[in-house]
Amino acid sequence: MFHGSMVALVTPMKRGGELDYESLSRLIEFHIENQTDGIVTVGTTGESATLDEKEHCDLIRDTVDLVKGRVPVIAGTGANSTSEALHLTRCAMEAGADACLLVTPYYNKPTQEGLYLHHKAIADAVPIPQILYNVPGRTACDMLPETVERLSHVPNIVGLKEATGDLGRLQQILELCDNRLELYSGDDASGCDFLLQGGKGVISVTSNVAPQAMHDMCAAALAGDADKARQIDKTLALLHSNLFLEANPIPVKWALAEMDLIADGIRLPLTKLSEQYHEPVREALRQAGVIQ
Repeated sequence: MFHGSMVALVTPMKRGGELDYESLSRLIEFHIENQTDGIVTVGTTGESATLDEKEHCDLIRDTVDLVKGRVPVIAGTGANSTSEALHLTRCAMEAGADACLLVTPYYNKPTQEGLYLHHKAIADAVPIPQILYNVPGRTACDMLPETVERLSHVPNIVGLKEATGDLGRLQQILELCDNRLELYSGDDASGCDFLLQGGKGVISVTSNVAPQAMHDMCAAALAGDADKARQIDKTLALLHSNLFLEANPIPVKWALAEMDLIADGIRLPLTKLSEQYHEPVREALRQAGVIQ
C-alpha cells in the first residue's frame, strides 16, 4: 500500500516555538520535487509529544491540504491514552489522511494483551488504514512479534513500523504474518538491509535532509538491485548516525535550518543542537552531497 522512502517530517517552528506554516509548505514542496514517496506528519520527529490536540489535528489537515494528493500522507495519531489516540485518529481520517501511524503506548507499560486491545479498539472504531509503530527505545514498551501477528488479522491494520533495528525480528514477523502486513523500517542505519530482506519502505529521519538519495536507495532496494542500493546508502551512512548525536529531532532540525529550509525553532524540553555537534552534522551533510 505504501512503499519506498517516507519522510518522518519535522514540524517547522519559529524561534519562539510557534508553528511555522510557511516553512511547512516549503518543506512539502522540497519533498515532492525530490521524489519522497510519502509524508509522515506529527510523529516522533514531528514533536508530537509537545503539540496540543488542536495543533496536532490542524497540522494533519494543513499537510493534507498542501500535499494535494501528490503522495500519501500518513498521520501520527498514537498516544498512551486509548481515548486520546481514538480522537486523533478520527481527526486524521476527517482531514483526509491516507493512513495513521500509531505508536505503542509509552510510559504506562501495558501488557501484550493491553497492546492488542488498545490497537484493536482504535482500528475497530475508526475505519482508516492503520500502521503499528514499535519503538521500545522511546516508549519502554515492546510489541512482540506474536502480538503483531494477532493484530495482523484486523482488516484495517495494514502495516508495522519496526524501529528496533533487529533484522532477525523482521524475518520472524514476515513468517508469522504471511503477507498480511507491510513492514517498514524505523531505523535509517539498517533500512537498506531491511528492504533487501523483505521490507516495503523506510520511515526516515535522514530523508528530511537527503530525500532524493533516500528515494533512490529505496527504489533500488525494492527493485532487488542490492549493489546500487548499498552504494547509495554508503553515502548516507554518516547522516544515519550523526542525525542521532542528540535526541531526534534536535540534530535534523538544526541541519534543516543550516540548509535554510526552516528556522531553528524547537520546543522544550528539547533544546537546540549542542555546539560540539555542529561540525559532525555538517560533515555528514557534506558526505551525502547535501551541502558543499
